[in-house]
Amino acid sequence: MQSEIMSVSRRRFLSLAATSAAFGGLSQAFAQGPAGVAYRNQVPGYGELVPDPARIFDLPKGFSYRVVSEFGQPMDDGLVTPGRMDGMGAFDAGDGRVALVRNHEIYPADLERSAFGRDGALTAKVERDRVFDRIGDKPFAGGTTTLVWDLRAQRLVSHHLSLAGTMINCAGGVTPEGSWLSCEETTQRAGTQGAQDHGWVFEVPADARGLVAPQPIKAMGRFRHEATATDPRTGVVYLTEDIGDGLIYRYLPNDRRKLLAGGRLQALGFKGGGDPRNWTEAWWRQGDWRETVWIDVDEVENPNDDLRLRGQAKGAAPFARGEGLFFGKGELYATCTNGGPKKLGQILRYVPSRYEGQPREADAPGRLQLFLEPQDEAVMNMADNLAVAPSGHLFVCEDKGMGQNQLKGVTPKGQVYTFGRNAMPPPAAAMPVNTELAGVCFSPDGSTLFVNLYSPGKTLAITGPWNRFRA
Repeated sequence: MQSEIMSVSRRRFLSLAATSAAFGGLSQAFAQGPAGVAYRNQVPGYGELVPDPARIFDLPKGFSYRVVSEFGQPMDDGLVTPGRMDGMGAFDAGDGRVALVRNHEIYPADLERSAFGRDGALTAKVERDRVFDRIGDKPFAGGTTTLVWDLRAQRLVSHHLSLAGTMINCAGGVTPEGSWLSCEETTQRAGTQGAQDHGWVFEVPADARGLVAPQPIKAMGRFRHEATATDPRTGVVYLTEDIGDGLIYRYLPNDRRKLLAGGRLQALGFKGGGDPRNWTEAWWRQGDWRETVWIDVDEVENPNDDLRLRGQAKGAAPFARGEGLFFGKGELYATCTNGGPKKLGQILRYVPSRYEGQPREADAPGRLQLFLEPQDEAVMNMADNLAVAPSGHLFVCEDKGMGQNQLKGVTPKGQVYTFGRNAMPPPAAAMPVNTELAGVCFSPDGSTLFVNLYSPGKTLAITGPWNRFRA
């Protein structure tokens, strides 16, 4: 770890060092984890982690980070950087720069973590017609921010609020058209707090210089949305649902360049049925493949919050909290956070049909694989957001209930290694886990990995010798 290039001020470093004695006993036990093992690598990867003296993020030797953005930081639009930083996408912004569109998973009335200030005093800086929903005169606190980062100078160029008045914006996904799909993880009805139904997907162009008009893509369904991923070949959008019996969906748009123009929503099932969660019996094992079917679902605006139940009644399969989604080279990866007999999570791999979404699809159906189902929590525990690196490896965020959340790497052969570790102390001894990791993504040129420390909220830019991987 080259601490001299980290964006940590000397004052903050000294402050952290001064308090380290108070946390000393706790952090030592915490670093070891509940079983006395911090992590276990199945391949060497990039090497052992080096403790960060600033106690923010541990990385292998030769890698370093800069803090791109953090909660409470003033933004260029006069608002403040919101907290609870979740899903995020990276886009080429030209001239050696990358645009990051970042979700903020904030509840409607939580102004303390919002862009509008603790008491909402900054709401006057936001145009009313650019806010999707309000509580009284205060916007709902969720939404997205957009940041521009200079890859060569390793500095923040600009940042602003880009979607306002939404709630619990969890994950989402990039589109081939240069936009971010931001997903609400809720099914809150109008009249509960605001005037709108919630549980939608919103599109945010990465090059938008201010707040976008908040238009829900209602044909994509109303449910506890988590992530999306779009196949650049077909324009099909895949979606996950974060609940223990949630579905995996796909959206067949009428116009792939205008997602608001409507389309068909379908749910994934298996030929002959089956429960892929493996909670009560091993329906499939790591490495197994199953042929899929896609089932039309109706009443997708879901007024009774029963879309997944109606889908299952028609043959769709339940998944164990579908979360991260990412489209690699011709294949889709998805995480199920508490799948498997030990509920440590699953990673699935889907290879679409060459006739995906077309009438001949049944002749050559898509196939789903149980790519990874860890049996050891020191290897991986509760996979969440993920991204496919230029190398073809998966980089997977943990969101677990005990110990230090880690950033895992997974080789194309399914071997796991630990790339990074949240080094921040837990909030209290009674809560022996630090904040989850989220929003992992790579710059389009592959030089920089970005990741969020969810709460209070920091975005890191990580660089280093990516060619030094050891199998």
